[in-house]
Amino acid sequence: MNVGLIAHNSKKKLMQDLCIAYKSILARNQLYATSTTGRLVEDVTNLHIHKFLPGDLGGTQQMAAQISNNEMDIVIFLRDPDHNSSHEPNVNDIVKLCDLYNIPIATNLATAELLILALGNGELEWRES
Repeated sequence: MNVGLIAHNSKKKLMQDLCIAYKSILARNQLYATSTTGRLVEDVTNLHIHKFLPGDLGGTQQMAAQISNNEMDIVIFLRDPDHNSSHEPNVNDIVKLCDLYNIPIATNLATAELLILALGNGELEWRES
């Protein structure tokens, strides 16, 4: 399955910790991330991650295109709800596309863990049909 990973700057360490904790599940899937998030996760997990451009330089749009083409099965977008910066990815655009194309998305740690566990248990195989 194709898993998208995006994190606001203040959540990048949390994304690293999440990917360390669930490395064995994530390793069995294709991982995609915006540039900095992907590099940081690769550094601590040694997982192979296809890296898009930085979020503010088109990476968010590249992820959005994957979603629009039904080429992403789940998205984990750890966002900081108290921080709104023009140079960070816009969560609303990604959430809207995931809703439109029926792609499960997590925007916080609790939901991210549930999605990863469901992924590991094969409960998202309906995405492959």
